[in-house]
Amino acid sequence: MKIGLYGTENKESTHVVMLQLMELLKNRGVEVYIYDKFKELSNNSVKGTFKTKMDIVGKLDYILSVGGDGTFLNSATLVGDSGIPVLGINTGRLGFLANVSVENIQENVNMLIEGKFSIDPRSLIALKTKNNIFGDLNFALNEIAIHKKDSSSMVIIHVEIDGQFLNSYWADGLIISTPTGSTAYSLSCGGPILVPRNNSFIITPKAAHNLNIRPIVLPDDVEIKLTVEGRDNEFLVSLDSRSEALAYTEELIVTLASFNLNMIRPEGSTFFNTMRSKLHWGIDKRN
Repeated sequence: MKIGLYGTENKESTHVVMLQLMELLKNRGVEVYIYDKFKELSNNSVKGTFKTKMDIVGKLDYILSVGGDGTFLNSATLVGDSGIPVLGINTGRLGFLANVSVENIQENVNMLIEGKFSIDPRSLIALKTKNNIFGDLNFALNEIAIHKKDSSSMVIIHVEIDGQFLNSYWADGLIISTPTGSTAYSLSCGGPILVPRNNSFIITPKAAHNLNIRPIVLPDDVEIKLTVEGRDNEFLVSLDSRSEALAYTEELIVTLASFNLNMIRPEGSTFFNTMRSKLHWGIDKRN
């Protein structure tokens, strides 16, 4: 078995977990590869390093993402359409995606090696623009978001669904979320929570000027066309944590991506367990 260790934050807490994983995996006879950013941690437990998708396709069986949910989102861009499953180990704060706690690393890694896990395929959302501004990384696990560039003025976002006009949103921006992203940015702006296997998109406005505007859930087999107006020369579009500035003449086409991200779910772990734990459902602070 060949497993890659991935991270983004070169700090002590990440280093401690990386070293712990190296030792644990080596003792179980696993070939360990480490992300190039952390090559200074390499020891006799490490077989080699990797940096891009080309370094891991056909070479690694699994990726362990060490960090928070942001690190997990970045691992999705690394893995791309390779299909390599990813397990998130949480050294951050909330941990919806990176939901394996540091305290339970050994137990969960043993489950992975022994095959006691399931694959939870997560749908991705894709963006098409005339100039292909995001290149081969034109997809997101959580959401595509439109943002105003100037903090003092709104933007107007015109939305069509399969060629039919939906609405013009006067707002600070607009979020188009996957079910995975329903517990992220969209939720903070009042969007609903969807279970991961729900084949849907959520359109959620950010601080809408029209107070009767509410989020809407759409099937994910639609094509969403966006055009933006505003007082500035440009607006911002983001795919998860990656952002680019676009001119108002640019048209955005949003669709379901042609591939999924395979998320590893250890035995006994469920979406509902994670949601109850992270959102503190069932906890009454009055008692």
